[in-house]
Amino acid sequence: MQHTDTSLGAGVMARLDALARASAEPDALTRLYLTPAHDAAGRQVTGWMEEAGMAVRRDAAATVIGRYEAAFPGAPTLLLGSHIDTVRDAGRYDGNLGVVVAIAAVGALHRAGERLPFAIEVLAFGDEEGVRFPVTLTGSRALAGLIRPDFLEARDADGVSLAQALTAFGGDPAGLAGLARDPAETLGYLEVHIEQGPVLEDADLPVGIVTAIAGASRLVVTVEGRAGHAGTVPMRLRRDALAAAAEMVLAVEAEADATPDLVATVGQIEVPRGAVNVIPALTRFSLDLRSPSDAVRHAALARLRATWDDIAARRGVTVSAQGSYDEPAAACAPGLMDALDAGIVRLGLAPLRLPSGAGHDGLALAGLCPIAMLFVRCAGGLSHSPAESVTEADVDVATRLLVDVLRHLRPESVRP
Repeated sequence: MQHTDTSLGAGVMARLDALARASAEPDALTRLYLTPAHDAAGRQVTGWMEEAGMAVRRDAAATVIGRYEAAFPGAPTLLLGSHIDTVRDAGRYDGNLGVVVAIAAVGALHRAGERLPFAIEVLAFGDEEGVRFPVTLTGSRALAGLIRPDFLEARDADGVSLAQALTAFGGDPAGLAGLARDPAETLGYLEVHIEQGPVLEDADLPVGIVTAIAGASRLVVTVEGRAGHAGTVPMRLRRDALAAAAEMVLAVEAEADATPDLVATVGQIEVPRGAVNVIPALTRFSLDLRSPSDAVRHAALARLRATWDDIAARRGVTVSAQGSYDEPAAACAPGLMDALDAGIVRLGLAPLRLPSGAGHDGLALAGLCPIAMLFVRCAGGLSHSPAESVTEADVDVATRLLVDVLRHLRPESVRP
């Protein structure tokens, strides 16, 4: 017998409001990895998981894991969830929505007395945002077997290492390597998340199916010219590092405008020792380049480097670029995307597929198992802000959809 829950969205929204109270600040939501606020949120989530019929534990990386057993022993495990850490002065839906929706979906199955041909584990990760330490995705990387020993030496602004913080929190630095899951026993990973962009709002749709999590390249570009007096050096004899950098930044914009499935951002630019009456001799700017296709991203970066070299040669300056980050794209699994597509159709809605320009725990878990994501419309595409907003109606659609997809999903459709 299947029980019909008519107020899943309302219940999820109420829990998200409650979870937002677990914060390091009384008037803002700030919940960093391995802090008292993180612990409080984990304890709250633990209670809800237990209420939904799950057996709950916290692993060595401080991920809260709720397990709902399958209809028979030896079945594979489907992973659901997201993260409960936040940026500083955050919104209450980024990450948290996926955890609470997953708990609500399992709770609906539990109340109906249903067991599935796979076990479910709901994961509440604690280090997706990477705000406290200069590493990120610690919990999901551990499950995928991607933790490097040097991660544990990463230090926060107070000089506390990740290893020290884990130990104080009750985690186990030495146990991280042992968290790696067996791919043969892991069916897949499915995450519900706010879109953090305007596409669904523009299409007037409550949910969308993610096709891939974009890969990203980050660089610091240094342009060196020659200083000179602002009043005495003729324009044709100048080697202005800032003017050259400005042309290079516009080239970045032009490349992204001309290349489908590519976005590029220069978010920082500086002129060290700059003065109002001195021709700039040195300029640095950042580049963040993202695409759901690694081939598109790498080709665009190669073209940009060639363009920068041309600009530098013409202007009599030098240019160099130092990479600081390179993360490959993670394609979503066709079987899971099709399952979401079919569920959306059963709800009488139009399926829409779109890439994710932001990173998620799925980037790490793609090395372990098939992944998929369901985006939920958010107002204005605004995220990482207290103004982050979703509607109860859209959250209800996402939660009912997840329940429906779980009921219809067959392991052989995900991993033939």
